[in-house]
Amino acid sequence: MRIPSWVLSLCAASTAFAQTPDLKTPISYARAVQSQVRGYVERAADKMPEVQYAFKPDPEVRSFGEVLGHIADAEYLFCSAVLGESNPSPGVEKGKKTKAEITAAVRAAFAYCDKAYSGITEAAAAETVKVGNSERNKLGLLSFNTTHGFEHYGNLVVYMRIKGIVPPSSEPR
Repeated sequence: MRIPSWVLSLCAASTAFAQTPDLKTPISYARAVQSQVRGYVERAADKMPEVQYAFKPDPEVRSFGEVLGHIADAEYLFCSAVLGESNPSPGVEKGKKTKAEITAAVRAAFAYCDKAYSGITEAAAAETVKVGNSERNKLGLLSFNTTHGFEHYGNLVVYMRIKGIVPPSSEPR
């Protein structure tokens, strides 16, 4: 018996939907979007050849490696505030130079932030924390962190495109 292609497509779509993370609460959505940006940034770090980590499309902007370091430093800044901890940032943007050092530091920064995203509860989401000269609610700060990651992932995409490398978000699924 031959199964019609529309049935196979429906089964595939149902399986994909079943694997989609729960996006019904603000916190579950924040976790899913952070996971997405983390995947893109880490894969971009892996794809770019080490020789291009010093690449700057203009002398006035950060290099590819510095953008990654900036993302890592921000992960520590925002997530330490949510966790109520001192910022443990190792100064990735200024202190790490090789691809191995930077990619390891980026992974460590995202892992550190996992504690903030996985530990936040609906009750704690509206609690405020001080960041710089302002106070923000914890969920809002985590959302800002993710937005910041996507903003700078956009920089990485441009750098990769200039070098003829397909960024992770444009790869075939």
